[in-house]
Amino acid sequence: MSHIIYPRCPRETMDGWVHLPRFIDKIRLQLAGKLPPDYQANFTKGFDGRWLATAGVEAVPFIEMVKHTLTDGEVADWVRQHVKRSDAEKRAFADSVLNYPDRDDDAGQQRLRQRKEQAGIAHRDDVRTFVDLIDADEGRI
Repeated sequence: MSHIIYPRCPRETMDGWVHLPRFIDKIRLQLAGKLPPDYQANFTKGFDGRWLATAGVEAVPFIEMVKHTLTDGEVADWVRQHVKRSDAEKRAFADSVLNYPDRDDDAGQQRLRQRKEQAGIAHRDDVRTFVDLIDADEGRI
């Protein structure tokens, strides 16, 4: 029997960054060969890629750094030392992730509707963003 280990919720924060704890979990799962197949195609893309771009960090060196740490505290220390972004920039990133897609983003809304249908939750009006979809898919809401 295979047991899926889900990464943390994208809403969780580390050093003021939403999604960062989830990305760290995904890296650790990938390194252990336990990242679910459905997650492989988007690894370091999507919200992961947005964090990397906003933080100004390249994927491979970041993954290597996480590989050589044991705790989230070590990763947080590295981020504080190497990623210099203001609280306003971190809040803007959080807003872009937590509220994606915007209500006026027709293409994004259509993609969200498609993904909800594929997940069998098209009837769920409480799933309004991709973060909501992730949480519903992973059983948190």
